[in-house]
Amino acid sequence: MIFLSQRTRSPRYKKHQQTMETLDLLEPQTDQQDFLPLNGTDYIELYVGNARQSAHYFQTAFGFQPVAHAGLATGLRDRESYVVQQGKIRLVLTSPLYGDSEMGRHIDKHGDGVRIVALWVDDSTKAFDETVRRGASVYMEPTRSQDEHGYVIRSGIHTYGDTLHVFVERNEYDGVFLPGYEPWQPDYHPADVGLKYVDHMVGNVGWHEMNHWMAFYHDVMGFQQLVSFDDKDISTDYTALMSKVMSNGNGRVKFPINEPAEGKKKSQIEEYLDFYGGPGIQHIAVATDNIVETVLALRDRGWSS
Repeated sequence: MIFLSQRTRSPRYKKHQQTMETLDLLEPQTDQQDFLPLNGTDYIELYVGNARQSAHYFQTAFGFQPVAHAGLATGLRDRESYVVQQGKIRLVLTSPLYGDSEMGRHIDKHGDGVRIVALWVDDSTKAFDETVRRGASVYMEPTRSQDEHGYVIRSGIHTYGDTLHVFVERNEYDGVFLPGYEPWQPDYHPADVGLKYVDHMVGNVGWHEMNHWMAFYHDVMGFQQLVSFDDKDISTDYTALMSKVMSNGNGRVKFPINEPAEGKKKSQIEEYLDFYGGPGIQHIAVATDNIVETVLALRDRGWSS
């Protein structure tokens, strides 16, 4: 799910902020304090049933531009991936080429969904070492891949559910995306709709798990809590949730973490957990300079909320 965000501060927003319980607003960390400096979000990889069709959807509905492709034509035997981008938002849409695979099982369990949130770092090995020694579960040891355009080093850890964080070091690479990918240059290039960058990504976790994952991001990745919402802040007569927003040292990466709260009916978070098959990324919020113009452009393309 894609959410739009425009970072302005209206009087209504400021009044609302005063009602929120703001916890642990700390001074920005220095480089010495921030053991996991992040440059931002590198890419978001979704496992989907049909990568080419999904790429066409993001082009047509949201104005993403074609960037790169990897698959049978590039020597891969297990997957097809299409990379699309708008502003600084880069999506990788990946489908398996055969059944009973790790990707296929992920899609069987969750449907189309986010598998990897890749974070851009200067030193992937250091990011891996710092997080693993603080308790992160290993997904991928630091791995170097290269081609004629240079090399990339990636490493990875597990977070909630089946979601992964991959640390991407690409200082010595000037290729189209990653080694193994080739430029994807179709004739179809719809205009963009003004999307700029990933504002935040919301993770939904199970009952009474929010504080556990808040501690994970604080202790393992050095994030700080920005704000907390309880079931009085986010509720209706029938549904409620609780949320805590975690941010890295420079504020470029923010992960709100939601858990269900008691209501007359199932919480929307509990509904998500039931339908998605466990914890995961509920939505990706993307920034725009003019949310009205962006929404109008999306409606002209047939998009609806």
